Amino acid sequence: MSADLVVENLTVEYTSADYVVKPVDHFGCRVVDGSLALLLGPSGSGKTTLLSCLAGILQPTAGSIRHDGREITALEGAELAAYRRRGVGIVFQAFNLVPSLDARDNVMLPLRVAKFSLREARRRADELLNEVDLTDRRGHLPSELSGGQQQRVAIARALALDPPLLLADEPTAHLDYVQVETTLRILRRLTRPGRVLVVVTHDDRLLPLADQVVELVPHRPLEPDGPVDVRLKPAEVLFRQGDASDLIYIVDEGEVEIFRETVSGGLEILDRRGPDQCFGEMGPLFGLPRSASVRARSSTRLTGYSVSEFREALGLERLDGLVRAGAVADGRRINLRSVGGAARGVNGRDVVSGRPEADEHTGA
Repeated sequence: MSADLVVENLTVEYTSADYVVKPVDHFGCRVVDGSLALLLGPSGSGKTTLLSCLAGILQPTAGSIRHDGREITALEGAELAAYRRRGVGIVFQAFNLVPSLDARDNVMLPLRVAKFSLREARRRADELLNEVDLTDRRGHLPSELSGGQQQRVAIARALALDPPLLLADEPTAHLDYVQVETTLRILRRLTRPGRVLVVVTHDDRLLPLADQVVELVPHRPLEPDGPVDVRLKPAEVLFRQGDASDLIYIVDEGEVEIFRETVSGGLEILDRRGPDQCFGEMGPLFGLPRSASVRARSSTRLTGYSVSEFREALGLERLDGLVRAGAVADGRRINLRSVGGAARGVNGRDVVSGRPEADEHTGA
């Protein structure tokens, strides 16, 4: 029986307004028993969503999570509750300590819920606080502890029932560099046979800590050598929402439409772009997935530019203007008000900018 953590084809979908978002899309990885894996990605890359699935808090739309001989995604009712209690421990980013309880009592809390005797719970809590170098602070309230000390109490509490899977959500997010060093040392020494430690973070300072690094956002494609000529047939899709971003496009001939697929299976047309108009700048600029899909309305010819090529061809001011206001091409401001959107797009927002994160942006 393998004690590896195995994730296969994991997908999570949710609806925002009337369209579907997939923060996790066909994700897979294997973390070997006794190792520390780093799930690395920027904000919005699905880190917390993935952690919630691993913890049994969120049921994925599709896919499988297996660990310690169990199919986690198939657990229900009492079995799922037992897994959450004893099969997994979570170190929360915000610590989530009970303010009115001292360090020892915070660590004792899951033990008492699990029906440990008061004496046994105290013994175990003291053992764990010693393991995270906090024996001398066990009688202090969270308000009397530094951020790093609170983090260590949270680690001790997550270890209370000796779970085979330990998850840490951005464990260095609220710590200064002195506290980070202590936390990293503790996390490293927690790995042992029979336990998998998964750290979810955007902090690349943790890279040397890991036995395995899983990047949640693919590396950007290598920039092409020179502008790329693209030709599309009517209705042919250039890219889809969620795809990795590479190029900024200018329409040379024909017309494209920017759209999203709605929950009901229909299409929401966000905008249309014709000759000399640009689209798709936010993804390549900021390393974001495509936030909408684009297809040709007629036979269409496009030129695709990498960010550096676009900047060289049209100038930094032109690129800045495109991000700020909608589109710039050939040194001219482009009026988008003729096609169902205006320069600031649907509902006053830029229809070609950003990823649909918390409904802040719409576009490709």
